[in-house]
Amino acid sequence: MRHFNYLTEESVENIFYREPMNFTKESPKDLLALSLGASLYMPGTRAAICSDILSQKHAGLVSMVLDLEDAVSDKEVDLAEKNVITQLHQLSDSINLGICKNEEIPLIFIRVRSHVQMKSVAAKLGKAISVLTGFVFPKFTHKNGVDYLDALHEINQKYSIHLYGMPILESPEVIYKESRMTELMSIKKLLDENFALILNVRMGATDFCGLFGIRRSSDYTIYDISVVRDCIADMVNVFGRSEKEYIVSGPVWEYFYKSERVMKPQLRETPFENILGKEGLAIRKEMINQYLDGLIKEVMMDKNNGLMGKTIIHPTHIKPVHAFSVVSYEEYMDAVSILESMESEGGVLKSHFSNKMNEMKPHYNWAKKILNKAKVYGVFHEQNSYIDLLTEQELSYI
Repeated sequence: MRHFNYLTEESVENIFYREPMNFTKESPKDLLALSLGASLYMPGTRAAICSDILSQKHAGLVSMVLDLEDAVSDKEVDLAEKNVITQLHQLSDSINLGICKNEEIPLIFIRVRSHVQMKSVAAKLGKAISVLTGFVFPKFTHKNGVDYLDALHEINQKYSIHLYGMPILESPEVIYKESRMTELMSIKKLLDENFALILNVRMGATDFCGLFGIRRSSDYTIYDISVVRDCIADMVNVFGRSEKEYIVSGPVWEYFYKSERVMKPQLRETPFENILGKEGLAIRKEMINQYLDGLIKEVMMDKNNGLMGKTIIHPTHIKPVHAFSVVSYEEYMDAVSILESMESEGGVLKSHFSNKMNEMKPHYNWAKKILNKAKVYGVFHEQNSYIDLLTEQELSYI
């Protein structure tokens, strides 16, 4: 896999100063955790899972979650489980027949309802379990987490495989203020004991909002919902610490179709008009009609608050999330300068663009993150930006 593999070689050369690297589920954990990007959730009842993967239906998709939990009604659980197992067996057969290569399929996870279901699904998959990258644990707490992680150890040992776990923090114990820090620190202790197995820490903002009867409109980001914003800050405080850092991924953006808007669009006209004139403005209008301006604002807020990657429920969200994950030339040059200076004199230096101060020790961890992101998502040429990827995406449809 490689981010932006739908681009032509010429486009890659024109857009990227440093091209994104190739990766597989066998890549080092620190890079793989960054690579998930926009993780597309789809109901386990979907009949075309295998064919969609083989045909690469969703350009840019690198990670997906087959959902046996909230996206499936209680009456359809058995149907969804059978379908997921059937689809993954078909995918495994396709790899064995040489129809596709293991390293070409997205990173696949299954969101299960319990550790019991997880072990049952693993047993029914048998050798086909090799197409998986891991499992997603919903409504994760320090109590049920023990069962999930014990089951994951058992499965890995039984099938001689290294599957990852991704806990979703979305329970009342986490969002309610009086229990939050105790629960978060208990979860961290459990995850630290199983650090090699935890690929991402995810959050269920929809479940959080549901506990208060709140639903954000398309004009607002999750950071405008104060009760959730406070919880996100505490999650990053606990799990984002540099001495033992977990990648905390951003919550889902729910919207993808047009309806009447209250607030002004949040995408400026100028960047689109400067690159493609009227055609650029038409692309911007279409993005606004799909609520992608709200998604983009939330992704930028995620980035500034220490989150990486995002849960998505619609394929139109893939490319905006990934476009804003690419490292800018300015960020890259700053990061290189900081790490090189740490090996020599240290202290403070003026940035490469002479527009800011780079302080070696305080900016050291930031610089390391930027260089890892640069490996996974690439670095723009100095004159390029997310606009080039967003407009490239639309041009391919015209």
